[in-house]
Amino acid sequence: MAETDIHIYSHASVFEQVHTAPYRFGRYVLKFYVDFHDRPSKEKTDRVAEFHLFPSGGCLRDGSMNIILYDSKYDTYRGFTPPHQESPNR
Repeated sequence: MAETDIHIYSHASVFEQVHTAPYRFGRYVLKFYVDFHDRPSKEKTDRVAEFHLFPSGGCLRDGSMNIILYDSKYDTYRGFTPPHQESPNR
C-alpha cells in the first residue's frame, strides 16, 4: 500500500499535519504543494509553501496572511478541538 503524501491538500492531510506541526502564536504552520496561483494543490507539484491554520477562527491563511479558506471543521467555536487543547485522558 502506498504511503499518503501529507503535502497534497485534503482534509485528512490538514488533520494529520496539525498533530505534528508546531503550535505558536495561535496557529499551526502547515506545508502543502501549491498550484500556479500559490494555492494549496490537490495534486503533487514542484513547489511547497507554508500555510497557517488558525483554529480559533477556522481559517487557513497563506504566507502573506491572506485568508485562503474557512472551514468549520477547523474552527474551535464550531467544536474542533486542536491537539494542543486535547485532554490527556482521550
